[in-house]
Amino acid sequence: MKKLLVIAFGLLIAGALTVSAAGGSKKEQTPEQAKLKKEMTEKYDANKDGKIDEQEAAKVSDADKANMKEAQVRIGPGKKNK
Repeated sequence: MKKLLVIAFGLLIAGALTVSAAGGSKKEQTPEQAKLKKEMTEKYDANKDGKIDEQEAAKVSDADKANMKEAQVRIGPGKKNK
């Protein structure tokens, strides 16, 4: 009986973790956030490849950084996994 309970509990936890991971951490952007992200990408994308690399991200002004932080918008390279 204990073995059955342990197996059921393990499956329950595995299912919960799978659902949690599948939910993802990405939230849908509002139209305002998408517009701001597009504007900032166009403004700072020097090589016009549609992406902001590290050198381009370093040139973002403090005022634009504050606006993006307030709007919860991020441009530039993502966090590197170590």
